[in-house]
Amino acid sequence: MDRMIYIAMTGAREVTRQQAAVTHNLANVATHGFRQELNVFRALPVVGEGAKTRAFVLETTPRTDFTQGALQQTGRPLDVALRGPGWIAVQGGDGQEAYTRVGHLQVSRDGIMQTSNGLDVLGDAGPISVPPGQDILIGRDGTISAIPVGQNTVAIIGRIKLTNPTETDLVRGNDGLFRQKSGQPAEADAGVTLVAGALESSNVNPAEALVNMVSLARQFDMQMRVLRVAQENEGSANKVLSANG
Repeated sequence: MDRMIYIAMTGAREVTRQQAAVTHNLANVATHGFRQELNVFRALPVVGEGAKTRAFVLETTPRTDFTQGALQQTGRPLDVALRGPGWIAVQGGDGQEAYTRVGHLQVSRDGIMQTSNGLDVLGDAGPISVPPGQDILIGRDGTISAIPVGQNTVAIIGRIKLTNPTETDLVRGNDGLFRQKSGQPAEADAGVTLVAGALESSNVNPAEALVNMVSLARQFDMQMRVLRVAQENEGSANKVLSANG
């Protein structure tokens, strides 16, 4: 009886958490470069006083699906997409180096290259400064070239830091950015390349996510029914014991 209650109770709790993750994935189906979160459950024995038959359901460490999304051509010079594995280094809200695949870039009023949500893009020596009145071109290796409007001279003003740390060494923060578990900046990787004038779509499959939401809702209902059955069984057992007493 206790095994049934523990598994159903903790199973319902973890299903609710996974439902929240799926909802978050669906909310970011149109977010460029988004990587969907994956959840896996496992059963563990309850250690401590009481019956050894007790077990509970626990969510394992949330994982990330690093599958690349589709590339969408935009023709905008400041749009870049990563071809294959790799990350764009940015300065997170905490001031530390973090990584994203969001390549919708812009130049702030202060002349700093940023992502669309206002994060400074990092180069070889920190945030990249862009001189005013320039046409900007971004090369496949992240090199940023500036061309004065109406002129043919080209000057290299910086290079986007592109990295490719091991996926198992990355952890997603609450801000949606990835960082190394060690907390140390990753080394630049010359093998990472960009596609200019394009953006990477989210790798969330909306149809699959919707089916998953329905499946999770049914699992939650099943766990609730199991708890009700356990309650009914306990009531029946108490009646039998009372009658024999």
